Amino acid sequence: MAANEAAQTSIWGRLLAWALLLALLGLVAVQLSRSQRGILTRGEPAPPFTLTTFEGAQLGPEDMAGKVVLVNIWASWCKPCEQEAEALQSAWEQYEGREDVLFLGVDYVDTEPEARLYLKKFGITYPNGPDLATRISQYFRIKGVPETYFIDQDGVLKYVQVGPFSSIDQIRAQIDPLLK
Repeated sequence: MAANEAAQTSIWGRLLAWALLLALLGLVAVQLSRSQRGILTRGEPAPPFTLTTFEGAQLGPEDMAGKVVLVNIWASWCKPCEQEAEALQSAWEQYEGREDVLFLGVDYVDTEPEARLYLKKFGITYPNGPDLATRISQYFRIKGVPETYFIDQDGVLKYVQVGPFSSIDQIRAQIDPLLK
């Protein structure tokens, strides 16, 4: 009897090990599939998300509806992000009074104190918040920072800037046509 019970336990142990291995392989396959899709591209619907700002406000799809939305994903440790910070803030100042344009900064894999120092250093006043658990960057399928996404009033992605902007004119060249 003891040998028979040991054999049955051994079979169940093997089945459990195989089931766990298959589950793990399935998870790896899903992650590989996601990573190979690349960043969002022009013409795709922008993913719905909610950004909780450093001040505690929540900005969600209802706040973005009917607006041209610029989503800039950045980090305080990112040197190219520093290169575009002034241009982004200057562009924001030109559109700030409009009800139909919204800039959102999404701080990627950072600490809050460092992020707040970065915002203060560059005088950034448009809404910014942390990418909690990297959810937003996963929705946009980013490859690195900085990346900036321009979304039209209908929630459709119209342009993706991978890397830093070199001037305010580059930013305006993407926003202005969406306002007409």
